[in-house]
Formats: sequence, structure tokens, C-alpha cells
Amino acid sequence: MNPTVLYIIAGYLLLIVIVYLVQERFIFKPEKLDQDFVYKYDTPFEELFFDVEPGVRINGLHFKMSKPLGLILYFHGNTRSIKGWARYARDFFRYNYDVVLVDYRGFGKSTGKRSEEKMLSDMQFVYDTLAVQFGESHIIVYGRSLGSGFATKLASDNKPRYLILDAPYYSFKKAIQRFLPILPIRYLLRFHLRTDQWIKDVSCHTYILHGTRDWLIPISNSEKLQALNPKKITLIRIKNGGHNNLPSFPEYHNFIRDILRY
Repeated sequence: MNPTVLYIIAGYLLLIVIVYLVQERFIFKPEKLDQDFVYKYDTPFEELFFDVEPGVRINGLHFKMSKPLGLILYFHGNTRSIKGWARYARDFFRYNYDVVLVDYRGFGKSTGKRSEEKMLSDMQFVYDTLAVQFGESHIIVYGRSLGSGFATKLASDNKPRYLILDAPYYSFKKAIQRFLPILPIRYLLRFHLRTDQWIKDVSCHTYILHGTRDWLIPISNSEKLQALNPKKITLIRIKNGGHNNLPSFPEYHNFIRDILRY
């Protein structure tokens, strides 16, 4: 065989091994916080700790209203920590809803080794804990981008009031494959987050908000999700919205207001 071809094959196989070993660094881009970091916000809040198993603690923030109409459980995207994502809480507590945000393993103050099974189990533990206080009929699960997978899985296994998805993907595998088309992603990926499968088992109504100019996760992903159950899934298109700027559009806030007041 031609030596050049051998080098190409060897290089390709090496790339496959590297991607398999370091894929978490491509998928998750956490901001880590010291355990003694002090959160500071103008709105009343409580810092939460969920001890899900020995050596694993999930950190959260609970923004509190005096007489809340319900609770928004917010799952953020694949970057930063709840320290930064907390600014989006005002999109909900302005309508008199409590808001709880949690960090995944390895994000912020949350600890523990990541795996899809463990992370999903963590979020179920959080949900169960909150449901004792609020009751499922008062909980709305909100998932943003990567968080849409966790939110959808929770909604499929439980009975929250609503599920709201912000710029979700249809297939996490295909979303990753768009950026690495030459690799056999289906065999390499350790995180699958099957929103397309789980959403079929969601019994509550689902609202999807998606920008029409989202280049990272195109709106076609949400259109495919809606097609799986059009009677229970409402797709809200934010004209000219991108992947990270939906809250800058008045339409986004108008739709959130209408959903929460319904």
C-alpha cells in the first residue's frame, strides 16, 4: 500500500481515538467555581445543595417570590455555570414564578464524574426534591440548548405542568455530526440525550421557542420535534432570532408571559 495512504489511515484512526477520549471537552465547556464562592444578586435567593450520592453534590440557586404562582426548573446550555445563567431568572420571576437553576456535574460548584446516566439521575433527584415542596402540577421544566435533553427526559418520566424547550436539538448525535462529518460519531459518542425519543412520552403540553436564524441548531430541529406530536407541541418561531439571543427579542418575552399566564 502507498505510504501516503498508510499515513492518512493512521492519522484518521488517531483522530478517532483522540475524539473519543476528549469528547467531553468539546461537548461541555464549564466554568468551575470555588466551593467558597459567594453568589450575589439583588433578587432574594437561596443557594441549594443536592447530595445525590456519596461524593457527588449538585449546586443550585433558588430565586424566591413572596407568593409564587409556580416554579420554573431551568436547565442551562453547555457553557459557563449558574453564576452567569442566573441572569435569565428574571425572565420568569417578573411573572411571579420561583426559579431554580442547577449546575451539571463539573460545572460551577457541582461535583462528580460525568456520564449521561448519572447526569440524568442527578436531575431526577433534583426534581423529586423540589416536587415535595411545590407539587408537580406547579412545576414547569425549561431546557435551553443542551439542557433541552435533560428537560425532556424529566418531562417524559414525570408529570410537570409544562415543558418549555429553548433552541433544542432533534438528535444530539446529528447535531455533533454536523461539525465532525468525517467521523463515525454514532460509534464514538458517549452522550446521546435522545430528545427525539423522549419527547414522544411527554404527557404535558410542550412549547418550543426557536430562532429562525439559529445557525448552531437550525430551526429544522424543532420542526422535526413538533412533527412527532403536533397536537401536544407548539412551535414558536422567533423571527431573525439566533441561538444565543432570543431574550433580546420582545416576542420571546411576550410568548413566555402568555405561556406562564395560561
